[in-house]
Amino acid sequence: MPGLRLAFDRTLTAFVIFLLAALAVLVLVGVACRKLGIALVWYDEGASIMLAWLTYYGAALAALKRAHIGFPGLVNALPPALRVAAVWFGEACVIGFFALLTWFGVQVLAILAGDTMVSLPSVPTRFTQSVIPIGGALFIVAQLLSLPEVLAQARGAGLTDHEQKPVEEALAS
Repeated sequence: MPGLRLAFDRTLTAFVIFLLAALAVLVLVGVACRKLGIALVWYDEGASIMLAWLTYYGAALAALKRAHIGFPGLVNALPPALRVAAVWFGEACVIGFFALLTWFGVQVLAILAGDTMVSLPSVPTRFTQSVIPIGGALFIVAQLLSLPEVLAQARGAGLTDHEQKPVEEALAS
């Protein structure tokens, strides 16, 4: 399982870095072209879609690293047996939400059949919106891959508080 998690992490990280770099280049080219008086018709629509993709894939990467806002202090205040139950409840809620998002994202793709982007009619809207079910599924995979570590923390000393670490480090220096 650690090997699968590492491969998933590296692949998702590479794709997020690629999207971030591509979006930065697109924005810079779009601004430069606009300043030169040769505005790109498709720039705004393309940049907004890339930002949505970056958000969904970046959220899945953050889920893998357990870097989303959470309540580890609340969970850690519970006795170990209840901590594990709280983790399972939280996981069920998160995975349930993203399962619904994935399911309805697939339904949306069926509805969008035949639609295309406004400024780039050769690009199907189904392609641009495919990030919804794919991102939801990736989020579920990320949660499941990081679940064993979180359960081990819940059974032991408690969950790691990723938000508290920078505060403690800043106060220590």
